[in-house]
Amino acid sequence: MLAISPRKVVHIIYLAREGIAGAAEVHAFIDGLNEDEQASLTAVAWVGRGAFEPEDYDEAVATAMTEATTPTADYLMGMPHLPEHLENGLEELGIDVTGEEEDFLKQGS
Repeated sequence: MLAISPRKVVHIIYLAREGIAGAAEVHAFIDGLNEDEQASLTAVAWVGRGAFEPEDYDEAVATAMTEATTPTADYLMGMPHLPEHLENGLEELGIDVTGEEEDFLKQGS
């Protein structure tokens, strides 16, 4: 379903929660994703903020690909509450955020 691994989304959530200290890292990480991953990440954020329903995820990905007018990193980083939207989006899509966070933290230590 997702063209981006939940672990990468969790990584972005953690970086984005660092605020200004993590902004450059978030930007670089998102820029390093391929086009499919960037569209998927945008779709997860949109589902998380309620712009799309979980069952319309594929439509959200298609919309992200066809209507992109600014670099994905710039767009997402300008979105208020990005970490919360990404976390909510994963949950809405049935992905266990807690398990992904635990795996991310274990590998980071």
